[in-house]
Amino acid sequence: RTVNIEMGKSPLLSVQPSRGLVDERFQIVIENLLPNQAVTLHSLHQSEDKDFWEAFGHYISDEHGTLTVAQDECLGGTYEGTEPMGLLWSMRPVPGSRSGLRLRKRDVLSPMVVQISVYSGHLSEGFSKQTALATSVTERWYMAPGVHRVDVKEKGVRGTLFLPPGPGPYPGVLDLWGGGGGLVEYRSALLASHGFASLALEYLAPNELSTADVDFSYFEKAYQVLQNHPKVQRDRLAMFGLSFGAAVTLSMAAYSKIIKPQCCICISGSHGIPVDKSLFEIFEELKKNVFKIRVNEDNQVIYRDLILPIPSDMTLKVDVGRIKCPLLLVNAGDDQNWPSVESAEDMKEMMTKAGNLHLLEVQTYPGAGHLIEPPYTPHFRASNFISQGTEKIVMLWGGQTKPHADAQEDAWKRILAFLRQHLYSSINHAVKARL
Repeated sequence: RTVNIEMGKSPLLSVQPSRGLVDERFQIVIENLLPNQAVTLHSLHQSEDKDFWEAFGHYISDEHGTLTVAQDECLGGTYEGTEPMGLLWSMRPVPGSRSGLRLRKRDVLSPMVVQISVYSGHLSEGFSKQTALATSVTERWYMAPGVHRVDVKEKGVRGTLFLPPGPGPYPGVLDLWGGGGGLVEYRSALLASHGFASLALEYLAPNELSTADVDFSYFEKAYQVLQNHPKVQRDRLAMFGLSFGAAVTLSMAAYSKIIKPQCCICISGSHGIPVDKSLFEIFEELKKNVFKIRVNEDNQVIYRDLILPIPSDMTLKVDVGRIKCPLLLVNAGDDQNWPSVESAEDMKEMMTKAGNLHLLEVQTYPGAGHLIEPPYTPHFRASNFISQGTEKIVMLWGGQTKPHADAQEDAWKRILAFLRQHLYSSINHAVKARL
């Protein structure tokens, strides 16, 4: 630590909480700086793939030599303005990194470790060559203490169940990711940290599950596995899908005799792909529209036209008029991957005609991109993507960093409130209404 000779004190950097959930805000305060001193705050994280990510902001301390990030304005850097969490959501790969990176947590049993440092002057590069005035390390967790992670392999269903601490039983969430496939656990871990038993379902897994074997019944079995768990309230379940997972969610809610959720959440999804066949057959159908896929001047692939225009033929889309539970659609105004905004407009019309519009809530965020993740996850306008058939492309997701960050923070609050309202609130609504 460098000493400010004039004051005889070392700068003191505090990040609170030093250990918290990823969706929790932290407070960064630096004391013992010189009055009105120009400094740069810098965050650094090494991903599980060993890539380095950073963000930085330029600040000036007050007349007492103190800087409070939640109150003071950032004058420039990877973000600007009064942004308590800018050092997380504006992170990007350090210069010279591999291209097309996306930051995702694979091992939820370990934290995301972020080193936060303060440097003298307004720097924009070469941080590793400078000596910091002070440094602090913070841990960001998807899993709260006491949450249990349980491998699920039963009835051919594969996934990971996350259970909140304590005896339960808890309301349950069936958590479905999109066309990228694999087993994605971090959102389920975070849902369990907020009191929901959440099953992260694997349904697109090269070598493990053939797409020909995954059909309507696979999702029904997964729902039953969750429903029959002793720590889950069997009549208090939700389905939560992102992207292709939203197509599954809408199809199940509309047509399944087994899946009867209390509510559904769909992020960046569409009813334009009914999941009524095996996934193999659905992907074969989609391949017929491959001529609609565009590539921009940066060689980034744009998928959103694949299912446009939204068909007027009712047999080519999910009949959302049949849905009988509350449905929250979270959409991005600049979604370049999926026509979620157009789909929501069509769903609204269909549900109006069917008389179930009162169940629909649509939240659209202008300037956000397709991947609306838990709060403070860095924004990726485009990233590497392995499409079905294992061809590596750079997928354009869309969005601008600041509006996308705001959308993630707001959407997550709404999602948790929606789940609490429909899974935790008064059990007998009819009695309550009469009272």
